[in-house]
Amino acid sequence: MNEILNRVDWDKSELLPVIVQDAVNNEVLMMAYMNKEALELSVSTKVAHYFSRSKQRIWKKGESSGNIQSIKSFFIDCDNDTLLLKVDQEGVACHTGRRSCFFTELTSGETSGEVEMDTTAAYGVIDELYHTLLERKNADPETSWTAKLFAKGENTILKKVVEEAGEFSFAVKDDDEKETIYEAADLTYHVMVALAYKNISPDRIKQELARRFNMSGIAEKNSRPS
Repeated sequence: MNEILNRVDWDKSELLPVIVQDAVNNEVLMMAYMNKEALELSVSTKVAHYFSRSKQRIWKKGESSGNIQSIKSFFIDCDNDTLLLKVDQEGVACHTGRRSCFFTELTSGETSGEVEMDTTAAYGVIDELYHTLLERKNADPETSWTAKLFAKGENTILKKVVEEAGEFSFAVKDDDEKETIYEAADLTYHVMVALAYKNISPDRIKQELARRFNMSGIAEKNSRPS
């Protein structure tokens, strides 16, 4: 295994760019990154594992959706710093439900490719919302409220978070169940906009919450750097 891993020129970067193609028709499905651990897992299991820069962790492709990639072959380029995978793709490669992640023409912004799968249930509404918010960064502020928030910038986004937190608190105080749910949804949305503005994946929030399990609140507070 070490011999295989050492064929990569890791001195250039700890993350290896990986191009992923359909093993049958050579369609380019996606591009991702692997660190040494992800590459070792991919080689040993023949199932694609990557390092997510947004989640800051190893992820097995299809861990949420079931759309795994069975690797048929690995190729490394002449500079030993880029990998090409030929895979059998289960389901779709893109979180949008399209076969390939490459469906937007850069200069015109026009999209192609049919949505083959509703991925909301597979990825969860929070992850789906996050990716939708990222897409809205390039939308027209005249037609998208989210795009308008991004265009106005950090102060406007954070002002809405504070405003929605207040409305949520008043709804709880008033013991109004429906209004509490409504305001909680509003607050969640605006918190997610703030995270998307800073390109912080909600998966990292999940990781932090998981870290705190079996730890008292007092111990957790004391563990934070001053």
